Amino acid sequence: MKAMILAAGRGRRLKPLTDNTPKALLAVAGKPLIEHHLKRLRDAGVAEVVINVAHLGDAIRARMGDGARHGLRIHYSDESGGVLETGGAIVKALPLLADGAGVFFVVNADVFTDYAIGRPDLGELHAHLVLVDNPSHRPHGDFRLAGARLAPAGGPRLTFSGMGYYRAELFAGAVAAPRPLAAFLHAGVARGRIGGEHYRGLWADVGTPERLAAIRRRVARRPHTEPRT
Repeated sequence: MKAMILAAGRGRRLKPLTDNTPKALLAVAGKPLIEHHLKRLRDAGVAEVVINVAHLGDAIRARMGDGARHGLRIHYSDESGGVLETGGAIVKALPLLADGAGVFFVVNADVFTDYAIGRPDLGELHAHLVLVDNPSHRPHGDFRLAGARLAPAGGPRLTFSGMGYYRAELFAGAVAAPRPLAAFLHAGVARGRIGGEHYRGLWADVGTPERLAAIRRRVARRPHTEPRT
């Protein structure tokens, strides 16, 4: 299985921290967010990772290199000519990610978690999303989980964690243009092709300076919750 880390965003909500540091290199527990992801991917048996870069992308390249230091092969998908949003970014990277009918894993760079990456059997599904309890900044959630599948609107919803497993079929016919991942996901839900799970472990969306500070305090108070490094 291959994987992608979405790291091209400007991180405007994290200003001024991201004026000179890409959000993927902001640290929690003494290590950049992206390095926590790389460690967990390697431990899950992933060998190749794609990182999309734009804002301060050279800093990410300089820090991560070719991935050898992390026991991985890293490829870069350059969006310096124009950020493609989450969906467009995956479409552009598909030649590096898709391997026949294989499944690939995608994670937002600006989340912190101890989620154990697996290798789910998607069967006829085109994606499997990791959902979490709704945080205070997203009280209404994103998707309704009915058994092991995501269902159209109705009933209580959970929040998409920014982590998911995908097959190239979800993006069939799409071109690499700016488009949010949510557009593909909602279309897939309407077709009954998206599965999911409710993860109740450690997870935080490090989207603002306040939330970054909060997860840093949480990990400092409860070191046993820190993802093993």
